[in-house]
Amino acid sequence: MIIGSIVDGIVIDHIPAGRGMELYRLLNLDALDCEVAVITNAESGKVDKKDILKVGQVIDLDLSVLGYISTKITVNYIENGHRVKKIHPELPETITNMIKCKNPRCITTIEQELPQVFKLADREHRTYRCLYCETKAGKSKQG
Repeated sequence: MIIGSIVDGIVIDHIPAGRGMELYRLLNLDALDCEVAVITNAESGKVDKKDILKVGQVIDLDLSVLGYISTKITVNYIENGHRVKKIHPELPETITNMIKCKNPRCITTIEQELPQVFKLADREHRTYRCLYCETKAGKSKQG
């Protein structure tokens, strides 16, 4: 399969296989008025399979979303057909509205307009806890 090259835009590479559509939704790429390609289960020299997102314009990306999904993701900024910048996102200290607190007694269950905020509690184990009730969130599956 051949997907055209990007002249000006962003290529998000090395997404763990199967997580590309999740990133597409979390980054609100469906709201863009440009070409967006989602490539799933692409062959990779580093791992068995990976997903790739190609965005046909330069946009502001929420790097915390990318870092939460995987710190192995590569963000390539393309200008005039050439990569001008390469970023590897870091594991964020806080994440907002990416996951929901599973505690039925948490204030976010009652006050649904409150943002779902989680703070990094254990970097080594990628553990996050709810800002309001300290309930441990499910771990992000690092790819």
